[in-house]
Amino acid sequence: MALLSSLTPVFIAMICVLIGVILKKSNGEKKKCEIRSKPLSRPWVDEDLKDGTDHHFEEEEVDEKWQGLDENVAHVPFFAERYSEAEMIKRSQMFYELLNKRRSVRFLSDEPVPREVIDNVIRTAGTSPSGAHTEPWTFVVVQDPYVKHKIREIVEEEEEINYKKRMGDRWVNDLKRLRTNWIKEYLDTAPYLILIFKQVYGQLPNGKKKTHYYNEISVSIACGILLAALQNVGLYTVTSTPLNCGPQLRLLLQRPANEKLLLLLPVGYPKRDATVPALTRKPLEDIMVVM
Repeated sequence: MALLSSLTPVFIAMICVLIGVILKKSNGEKKKCEIRSKPLSRPWVDEDLKDGTDHHFEEEEVDEKWQGLDENVAHVPFFAERYSEAEMIKRSQMFYELLNKRRSVRFLSDEPVPREVIDNVIRTAGTSPSGAHTEPWTFVVVQDPYVKHKIREIVEEEEEINYKKRMGDRWVNDLKRLRTNWIKEYLDTAPYLILIFKQVYGQLPNGKKKTHYYNEISVSIACGILLAALQNVGLYTVTSTPLNCGPQLRLLLQRPANEKLLLLLPVGYPKRDATVPALTRKPLEDIMVVM
């Protein structure tokens, strides 16, 4: 009896330890489960850059019956110019050589560029295909020095935070070889800034919202055509996606709430002493699969 009495505290202590181990293991499993279920934190993701195809309209429901599209649009005969095989090969080679000279240039001259040229390259971008032919793009051309400088102030303020906090060491280190940072002098010196906005939804004559299908893909294709059009006339740019600047720039440029900034392009001639990184492009066999 005395032995049992002396062992009782030991048994109680052992039971307490066992319960503690079980609880700790249970909590650990719960935390692992929470970590697995929680989406990866990506502080550099810009909410403005999410595709709005599946955009949930909070103010009102989309009119599913009428989207403002003409159901009886006429279909007309299509006639296309056709080239000989030799001419096709020649033209394709010339176009490749033209586009292969395209480089991202951060040192842009303030030399004036004819406005008509800018009008024409944006007209060209506007020929892009789009989901259900909704044409969900707005090209804002800024030439006013004051507005350009305000854009630079907004971008540089956010970009400094991006480089120091949001982007992370890996991204910043990957950019070191390109010698980029948050200082964007070209936003002042380029004669034009073209800001491309995607319209995540449209506005019908009756005031209701109209779905813009695949709006980000559509506007991205238009941006690619715009880059080719700029190269065709001998103008240069650097594709800029100013992280977390969209809302401020939208306010500055007085754009409506359905427009989200996708891309910012400073456009002009390269400075005489401009430099670019000595980069190479992947060969055809690395980017094309023939089956």
